[in-house]
Amino acid sequence: MKHCWRKLGQVYCPPGHKEWMHSHAAVPIAEHVRGNLFKIYFSSRNKNNQSFTGYLFIDITRPQEILELSDNPVISPGALGEFDDSGAMATWLAHHNGRRFLYYIGWNLGVTVPFRNSIGLSISEHGGEFKRYAPGPVVDRSMTEPHFVASCCVLPDQDKWRMWYLSCTGWRVRNGKPEHRYHIKYAESIDGVAWRREGVVAIDYSDDLEYAISRPSVIRDKDCWRMWFSHRGSAYRIGYAESLDGIHWIRLDAECQIDVSESGWDSEMIEYPFVFDHDGARYMLYNGNGYGETGFGLAILECCS
Repeated sequence: MKHCWRKLGQVYCPPGHKEWMHSHAAVPIAEHVRGNLFKIYFSSRNKNNQSFTGYLFIDITRPQEILELSDNPVISPGALGEFDDSGAMATWLAHHNGRRFLYYIGWNLGVTVPFRNSIGLSISEHGGEFKRYAPGPVVDRSMTEPHFVASCCVLPDQDKWRMWYLSCTGWRVRNGKPEHRYHIKYAESIDGVAWRREGVVAIDYSDDLEYAISRPSVIRDKDCWRMWFSHRGSAYRIGYAESLDGIHWIRLDAECQIDVSESGWDSEMIEYPFVFDHDGARYMLYNGNGYGETGFGLAILECCS
C-alpha cells in the first residue's frame, strides 16, 4: 500500500516582534506533553543572524492556533570564543530515565570558510529548565573528521544510544566561494555524552552534484528502521531511507512522497524533517523556503492511490 504525506499547512513564522526571535523558525522538534498538546522547539535568529532556540505550544488537531509562545529562549549562544558563540540551534530531544537531553548545533563564524559547527548538549532534570551540560561540545571535529559535525538524531535504547549525525567531508571552491560537502554518519554511546565514532556512513551522496545531506529523523518500526532527511543539489528536498539494523541504509528517495508546493512558503525548497507518531498517525514537521525563514509546517502520512 502506497503512502503519501498530506500537508496540513504552515504552522508558524516569527513576525519579528522579539529581539532574539527576529526571523526564522528552523529545525522544528515535537515533544508530546499530554493529550493532543505538543511543545514544538525551533531555532530563530536575531538581527545579527545569531541562532536561539525557543518553543511554542499547539494542539495537533488544530496546529495553526498557537496556544503559547516562549518569552525567552531555551538555549542561547555561548560566551565569546566558545563553540556556540554565534548560535545555538536545537536539533534533537531525547528522553531517558526522567531526563531530557536536548542536543544542539553550536555555530562559530570562520575566516577562510564561513563557519564551523559542533554538537552541544543541554539537559533538563525531571521537567526542569535546560542547563548546558558543559561549556564545550560533546561531538566536535576530530583527527578523522577534521571539518565539522552538526545536526543529529539521537535514540536511547536499553543497551546503547544511537546517533545519526551530519559530518562534513570537505570544502571546495565553487563560483569563487567555499562550498561545504556533508553527509550522514553513525555513532554509538553508553550514556548519551561520550560518543564512539568509527566513520560508518549511514547516508552517502547520490552523485557528485549532491553536496548537503542533513537533519536525519529516525523511527524504529517493527519491520525496519526508517529515516527521513534533507538532501541538496540545486535546492533542498526531503529524502527517505530504510534499514534492517539502523546502521546500513538503502536510500529510497522516490518513496518519500512529499515535495515543494506550486506556490507559497514551501514552493522553493523543503527540508529539516522531524517525523513522530501520535494517536495512531504519523506526522512530519518541516521547513520551507529560506532554510526556515518562512517558518515551519506540518504534514500527516496517509494512504494514497
